[in-house]
Amino acid sequence: MEDKIAAALGDSTDYWASPTTQIFAFIGLFWLSIKIFSFWRLIASLFILPGTSLTKFGKKSTWAVITGASDGIGKEYAIQLAAKGFNVVLISRTQSKLLDLAKELKDKYHVEVRNLAMDFAANRDKDYAALKKLLQEEVGEVGILINNVGLSHSIPVPFAETPEQEMKDIVTINCLATLRVTQLVVPGMVARRRGLILNMASFGGLLPTPLLATYSGSKAFLQQWSSALFSELAPHGITVQVVQSYLVTSAMSKIRRASWLVPTPRQFVKAALGKIGRSGGAQGILGTCTPYWAHGIMHWAIASFAGTMNGVVIGINKRMHEDIRRRALKKAERDGKKSS
Repeated sequence: MEDKIAAALGDSTDYWASPTTQIFAFIGLFWLSIKIFSFWRLIASLFILPGTSLTKFGKKSTWAVITGASDGIGKEYAIQLAAKGFNVVLISRTQSKLLDLAKELKDKYHVEVRNLAMDFAANRDKDYAALKKLLQEEVGEVGILINNVGLSHSIPVPFAETPEQEMKDIVTINCLATLRVTQLVVPGMVARRRGLILNMASFGGLLPTPLLATYSGSKAFLQQWSSALFSELAPHGITVQVVQSYLVTSAMSKIRRASWLVPTPRQFVKAALGKIGRSGGAQGILGTCTPYWAHGIMHWAIASFAGTMNGVVIGINKRMHEDIRRRALKKAERDGKKSS
């Protein structure tokens, strides 16, 4: 019996002494160490370490420019920045909403406010000329630019069935408008050697999203462009950051009730402004942050263990949006019967 035990132990020792086994063991331990380090980096970024103070990008009374400012996340950025003493330029389509928000910010926070009603889908040169004139003649130093304006599909839709006008509007608003507004603001930031540009992205661009293909592609464009712009502008003292998010209660998401996974605009913006310069769940993606804790953990887990381009992940995404489309079509049918 002792001889058999000794022989078994000898075989085991020989197995672990094998160079091939040692190499694979080292690779496994190295991979596990990376994941453990990444996890604790995630925890520190989301829950412990503060982001860069907004005072780095301008003193009190510096201006913040916010597109898509009349509702949801854009409106909340305006409120929270005004509360911190920033003057604000509000840009959105509906003049009445802009005037109401401007009055609220002036009365409550005693800051200066400028409005510009602008339909980004129209892509009119005269509108951008008006914005340029406003920035040059009525606004002082722009320390912060929030590129928040965005458009998605009315409901999930196969690409072949996407209305042409909807397709054009999504690309024009999500991509071209962001480029044109940024190009108006960046020269002043470069001259002053400071500034912050926040570009609102989406998990719809992080994960290829069937039935939202045009929207998904437009948000993926913003990610690539923003990371490139980060590298260009960092030597000039300017911070560019893509803000990734899953669902937030808003008119675009059509979700009204908040949950641990779906924050309110107030909760989301507080996280975004508090984590400037941190990656959150977006580790390894230059100039990118997933600031809200639940979104950050989700982003990290998908990227770490499945991959954002994984066929299984995209398949799950597809089935989810197929289900959303079915429910939306049934609701439209019911509403049509009620009105007839």
